[in-house]
Amino acid sequence: MPADTIISGGMVFDGSGAAGTITDLALRDGMIVYIGPDADSRFAATRTIDATDLIVAPGFIDPHTHAGSDLASSDTSRRANLPFTFQGVTTVVVGNDGGGKPDIADLARAATANGIGTNVAYLVGFGPVREAVLETSNRAPSRKELAQMESITRAAMCEGAWGFSTGLYYVPQSYSETEEVIALAKVARETGGYYDTHMRDESTYNVTVTGALAETLEIGRRAEIPVHIAHIKALGPAVWGHSAKMIAMIETAQAGGQKVTADQYPWEASGTRISSALVPREALEGGLLALRERLDDPAQLAAIRAGVVAAIERRGGADRLLITGSLSGSDVPVGKTLQELGAMRNMQPADAAIEVLRSGDARLASFNMNPADIAAFAGQDWVVTGSDGTSGHPRKYGSFPKAFRNLVTGAPKMELARFIRRSSGKTADIIGLKRRGYLRSGYHADIVVFDPSTFAPNADYSAPRELSSGVEHLYVNGVPVITGGTYTGALPGAPLLKDTQC
Repeated sequence: MPADTIISGGMVFDGSGAAGTITDLALRDGMIVYIGPDADSRFAATRTIDATDLIVAPGFIDPHTHAGSDLASSDTSRRANLPFTFQGVTTVVVGNDGGGKPDIADLARAATANGIGTNVAYLVGFGPVREAVLETSNRAPSRKELAQMESITRAAMCEGAWGFSTGLYYVPQSYSETEEVIALAKVARETGGYYDTHMRDESTYNVTVTGALAETLEIGRRAEIPVHIAHIKALGPAVWGHSAKMIAMIETAQAGGQKVTADQYPWEASGTRISSALVPREALEGGLLALRERLDDPAQLAAIRAGVVAAIERRGGADRLLITGSLSGSDVPVGKTLQELGAMRNMQPADAAIEVLRSGDARLASFNMNPADIAAFAGQDWVVTGSDGTSGHPRKYGSFPKAFRNLVTGAPKMELARFIRRSSGKTADIIGLKRRGYLRSGYHADIVVFDPSTFAPNADYSAPRELSSGVEHLYVNGVPVITGGTYTGALPGAPLLKDTQC
């Protein structure tokens, strides 16, 4: 019997959480056609991969990325999505934090026509939906306007979005009331979607992290929709230790019948912008141009500065805020803390931050998480691996191998089968992907073959754009994207659209 590829002699983990077994796989026409012993005696293969001493697993699925702009780029090297493929990722979700464009069909057509390196699944984001109707206004929608927003969301879901995402911390989504979000989540439920959220607060900015979690659970309960919490964390010293209460709240909801899951990246620093991290929400109405006008008004400047000072303290101090990139025309030194920037400019850190905002913005790595909280969340069966991959932060290039190093070879000693499940099959189940996330006959051949002794991140905060090591072979839809640790140049990824029957 013919086959395109045989992967032989590797320790195969199927993504279910079951222990690995040494066996073979045969691939043909983008599908897995056989898993079992002696594949070479059953199939005449074009190529055979010797996976002795290597791990063979379902290609990892990243439920929270910001890879949409890369996948839509005119630059082929960006569309290859190598920061993710070299982590073993074969499918990324885009549109998170409420940023997903509602033009799902157009995005899918472009991805197919131009070629992409990984599969991609889309979320429709609250931000573009709200802005299409209300622009950046700080007000509630009228009944007619809400109906328009529902119509846009429904159309995106019918075009194949897997869920509805929000970033309720970010302007203008932060201007919404809970009822508005529930109404749109109900629309996503109509087609079997899920609700993915960067919660309204992860610290003590407004309702506190536990207040935001209570709102999230209320949205899921009243909309009768599965809830997925993005990059779950307790951000800043004021809420360190709150992981215990958050876990208890989620488990109580689950015991009451709610479907609640979360993803987590394995880094102590979050990635954000000066404007997002430090500026009061009301000062951002109308965007950065409107903010700069407010900064020219002495009375408003004083209020904004007080908010910046409070936010710096909330995040643990200016020495815990590392500048990782300049944005929007700002001229700011990368690799310096906000404390160092203030000293360089002979001003207080808050004033240095405001000075940056007068001309542009900057990316920050904010070292504001406690290892004990990270470990507490990582130990939960309902938490999966995710990257929240953004430029200027090593999480885009190294989250999955770092999670492997932290959890499997590190002190927790998580079983490898469990790590692979939380990086593949469990995530496929959360999203709703069919015939992906598992190594089974009749499933799509999205497969990673990695060396557990060398699988590791090379990116760090000083060099965040270094590709990871240890992935020896990677198949996307049966096509080799990495062979012998080297990119093949292939772009076999596909847009994965939800079959909604609208």
